[in-house]
Amino acid sequence: MPGITREEVAHLARLARLELKPEELEHFAGQLDDIIGAVARVSEVAGQDVPPTSHPLPLTNVMRPDEVRPSLTPEQALSGAPAQEQQRFKVPQILGED
Repeated sequence: MPGITREEVAHLARLARLELKPEELEHFAGQLDDIIGAVARVSEVAGQDVPPTSHPLPLTNVMRPDEVRPSLTPEQALSGAPAQEQQRFKVPQILGED
């Protein structure tokens, strides 16, 4: 399989809306070619009897049961707040929405 060309890298950069310098095109062409080669090697090793996975070891979430525990009252939690409104922290508006 021939390596990835500068033109292909430039095309991918345009699709991703990236502006790359000519020397970056050469650099990324080599890197992308290495990545494509590594993926091809993995594809050769993985047989039909090997299921696709996202992690080499199975993952399980460790969850604790929800239990009501003593905590701060709203007044205590808001006692150090510079501004509050309706038992909530009041922060400056940043999105320009009402």
